[in-house]
Amino acid sequence: MLYKLRLFQAVWRQIRLFSQFDYFSLLLWILPLLLCNSGQNSLMAHDEGYYAWRSRLIFDTGDWIAPWGDAHHKTPGPYWLIASSYKLFGISEISARFPSMVAGIFCLFIIYELGKIILGKRVAWLASLILSLEFLWLQSSRLAAPDIPMIMLVLLAILSLLKAELYPKHRYFLVFIAGLSFGLGFLLRSFMIFLPMIALLPYLIWEHRRHRHLTNPMFYLGLLVGLIPSLVWLWLNWLRYGYESLAQLLGFVIELGSEDRNYNGILFYIWNIPLKSFPWFFFGLLGLALLLYRPIARYQMILVGFPVVLFAELSLFSTRLSHYALCLYPFIAMLAAVGLGWLGTMYEQGFIYQTNSSQSSLPRLESNILFSFLRKARENLPRNFSYAFGVLGIVLLLVSIFAFNSDDGYIRQRAILCLILGLGWLIVPLVWIGRYHFGKKFLTNNYWVASYLIPAWLTLAMAGSLGVLSDYNPAFRVFFQQPAIASILQTHPVYFLQPEDKNSILLNFYTPIHGKQVNTIAHLPPLSYAWISAQQKANLSQPYRVIATLQQYQLIQVLS
Repeated sequence: MLYKLRLFQAVWRQIRLFSQFDYFSLLLWILPLLLCNSGQNSLMAHDEGYYAWRSRLIFDTGDWIAPWGDAHHKTPGPYWLIASSYKLFGISEISARFPSMVAGIFCLFIIYELGKIILGKRVAWLASLILSLEFLWLQSSRLAAPDIPMIMLVLLAILSLLKAELYPKHRYFLVFIAGLSFGLGFLLRSFMIFLPMIALLPYLIWEHRRHRHLTNPMFYLGLLVGLIPSLVWLWLNWLRYGYESLAQLLGFVIELGSEDRNYNGILFYIWNIPLKSFPWFFFGLLGLALLLYRPIARYQMILVGFPVVLFAELSLFSTRLSHYALCLYPFIAMLAAVGLGWLGTMYEQGFIYQTNSSQSSLPRLESNILFSFLRKARENLPRNFSYAFGVLGIVLLLVSIFAFNSDDGYIRQRAILCLILGLGWLIVPLVWIGRYHFGKKFLTNNYWVASYLIPAWLTLAMAGSLGVLSDYNPAFRVFFQQPAIASILQTHPVYFLQPEDKNSILLNFYTPIHGKQVNTIAHLPPLSYAWISAQQKANLSQPYRVIATLQQYQLIQVLS
């Protein structure tokens, strides 16, 4: 028993030693957020389903160019990534999401390196923690989609450009990596990569006299090398489909830029980004105000100029969707780290000011009423933030209490998250009160900052454990797990006789053995199985029997 105790102590010492390494501590922070789930997974309809299914087409057919049978409107980078993951781990939801998870981890590391250059080590570490706590970012890091891998390449390009300034001896290689990253970004998101490239122009042009990146030929060489996979794919598509292959790519981006397909107005991101990154967006506004008041030499166009220009681009772009703004979230995290770090400093100084104010003489500028008001407002910000989050915690607790009385399992599940977050954020004012009303000097700004972060981490980890971030279509999952259904689908090819929509894509992904896509039931062989939509049922003339019904779809068997 003593041996086991000593072994445990030795292991614990090693864990504490490794936790002092920043990358290891970031891994300990992010891995539970990425991996916690209910043990059940199902794909999100529409985008995630499309990417997972098209990648499976590549895997099943072995055709890595155009297995869908016609010219495609997107570059194949995300399909290649997911299909490669299928090759390594087999076809599943987890393997489809694996590339985004890995890219999400690397994004944290790159933000940390960027932050160390621009803001310092402590704020950089805080920015990485905050990035993983932004809801939309974490959700996207657990989806089979190209957004996070593309943003990883954008951040790598920016980091390479900044490193090229710091290490002139290696500037040609580093600038080459920047160009290569943007070129590969086209493979992942086609023309969407130009939005962050344009947002980087203020830095590239305004600071050009210092870094000379735009006149460095290695940047353009790297860009060309990065474009080679896309150009080869386009050429092979051209051999099959001619001009239509290029027309599909251009037509899709023109369509997105010319019409609002989702009816989200120009103010969409003004409310959507704060909602999907709450509460860190508001700390980010404080950080932005601080940087506008005291600009950071050399890097202001990265930390402030890039997100401002990108936000303007996204707002003017006609099609506005939440995930289009994901490239802003790392910068929101860095700005939030600036704001929260500054509040932590004010929190620490506030104690010194309160304890020494009775012994100090009245400052000369105290006679200026406006200056006095502004200074007091600034010094009271940590207290006001503490009480505001305390009130928010009480509101969340009340909401959770009412939600627990609901008979709806979906609402009760969300009530658990409200309860955890509400109880956690009540700690924020308690830390403040403990320090300034009860004189607990050990409650430093580290405790105060942690009282914001840890409740959010626990809530998101619980969200993952409940399946909120992994099990998006439990009805499909339960249906395909039924023994009677699985025995048919695992042993017989199933034909498809239904229009393609976002839910039918899930049928394609979860059906193990595929028959052909047919237009009428007359094309179905006798005793074959097929998926049909409920709307097509009235048009069927041949005898058939319904095996099962899933939402608006039916699995049938043709009898003759």
